[in-house]
Formats: sequence, C-alpha cells, structure tokens
Amino acid sequence: MAKGFDGAKFSTPRKLTTEEIPLIVNDFRMAARNAIEAGFDGIEIHDAHGYLIEQFMKDQVNDRTDQYGGSLQNRCRFALEIVEAIVKEIGPDRVGIRLSPFAEFVEAGDSNPEALGLYMAESLNKYRILYCHMVEARFTATGIVESPRSLVPMRKAFNGTFMSAGGYEIDDGNNAVAENRTDLVAYGRLFLANPDLPKRFELKAPLNKYDWETFYTSDPVVGYTDYPFFENGF
Repeated sequence: MAKGFDGAKFSTPRKLTTEEIPLIVNDFRMAARNAIEAGFDGIEIHDAHGYLIEQFMKDQVNDRTDQYGGSLQNRCRFALEIVEAIVKEIGPDRVGIRLSPFAEFVEAGDSNPEALGLYMAESLNKYRILYCHMVEARFTATGIVESPRSLVPMRKAFNGTFMSAGGYEIDDGNNAVAENRTDLVAYGRLFLANPDLPKRFELKAPLNKYDWETFYTSDPVVGYTDYPFFENGF
C-alpha cells in the first residue's frame, strides 16, 4: 500500500490495461455531464502536474508498448480521446483544458516538452474547445525560476482562447496580454491569498503574501479561508 498526505493509504499504482482505458474515458465523460447537470457553466480537463492523463503523455513515465505508448501521437491518444468524449457529451464551448508540458511534478517529465505542447495545441484545434490553459516553464514545485522556454509557439498554434499561468503578478500579466503572448492570465496562489484580488489589482493595493507551508494540507481553514479581505486588512 502506498501512503499519501496525512498517512492515508492507497492501493499500489499499476498500469491500466488496454481494455480498461475506454472505461476511464467514459468516467471523464460522465463527470463532465454531471458537472453540467449540477449547474456548472463548463469544465476544465486537468491534463497537468503528473496526474493520470499527463502520466500517459510524458515519456519519462510512460513506458507502455501498446497504442498508448512510444510515439508522441500514441502518448497523447488518451488525452485526446477524453477531449473528444467530453466535447461530444457537453459541447466544445463548455470545455477547456489545462496542460503543463514543461513541468516535472512527481517525476512526470518529458524529453521534448516543446514538441509535446505544440502537438497538443495543434491537435486540440480539431475539437474547437473554448480555451487551452498552459503552465509556464518557469513554474516549478519549489517556486519560480528563470527559464528561456516559452509558451508562445503553443499560443500561436492554438486557434482558440489561450490562457497562461505560472508566477504572474499584475505587471507581467498585463504585459503578456499586451504583447500578444497570451489572451488571458490565470492567477492561483495570489488569488488564494487575496480573495479580492481583482479589486486589489484595480486599486493597486498591497497584496497578502501567501504561505507555502499551508498549501495542500487537510486543514479546512488555515491557508484557504483565513486570508483577510482588503476592507478588513488595512
């Protein structure tokens, strides 16, 4: 048995059989349908940061020898089958996807992340999904680092709305949009620490600093709902 956060026990990971994969694709399809029926406007497919779909895509963790392993096309097959199933179920205008070709979370790295990101961006055009959301190469598990790698080729290859994330603050986020390097900028950690982030940006108000030590813990309050709003913090 493997152990996760707080000592929780999980079954030992194993490869999905070829026969099981369509069942998992269907699980994603049903999850999307359930989200829409529950009242959500749309869904974002989480194809990033070492989770199941990305484990198929990255050649440093995918050692399969069937139609889901080996070539770039084979490794991306599972992801695109999920996209196709969800698009058919709820429509392309309700679907987005998050990708992190450069990330190496839980050892899920790739020998050619630029080619991987570009292939996915081009392949997604077929499904006409609402947006593609990619993580900058500078965002790592330990913080923000300088990187010469860029999402711009993927942004140019994708025909729909392109969203970038990873270490942005207000000025470089505005610059990225102004310079046509992206259509939208996503803020994660800053939003977590500043529940009224748009207002703070508008007023150029000081920002609460986020605390890495409280990320991904089981406490329902500390680090998640205890950061002060602008009115209460100054």
